[in-house]
Amino acid sequence: MIKSVHVRDYMTSAMITLKPQTDIVEAAQTMLEYRLTGAPVLDDHNRLVGFISEKDCLHTVLSAIYHGDLGHRVMDLMTKEVKTVHPDDSIADVSERFLKDNCRMYPVMEKSQLVGMISRQSILKAIQFVGRKD
Repeated sequence: MIKSVHVRDYMTSAMITLKPQTDIVEAAQTMLEYRLTGAPVLDDHNRLVGFISEKDCLHTVLSAIYHGDLGHRVMDLMTKEVKTVHPDDSIADVSERFLKDNCRMYPVMEKSQLVGMISRQSILKAIQFVGRKD
């Protein structure tokens, strides 16, 4: 059943990450290139220090329109208090969190290390797969 399916079963471990000092235009281009709705931000020691989303990047668009300013960096706009999940969390629990939180994906952390990402689409794939097995 779906309660026995865990994040680790459906997370992606191949991730695109960004650095805090990355130019926001470059970050947006990377997200577009890889069709990402967001990306984890890691410092030079590979510690998770933030998360940048498409919505965060929209601030740069508005700033450029109103002020002609495209000079933001990822660190200026990223969310610093990142909500994360653990690989052993159940898909059911994470589904409930997606319904409560205003995010499209969660970084997956194990022992203070980023080990993957889980998205709403990943959850839907899990439900689809489990539904076929029943």
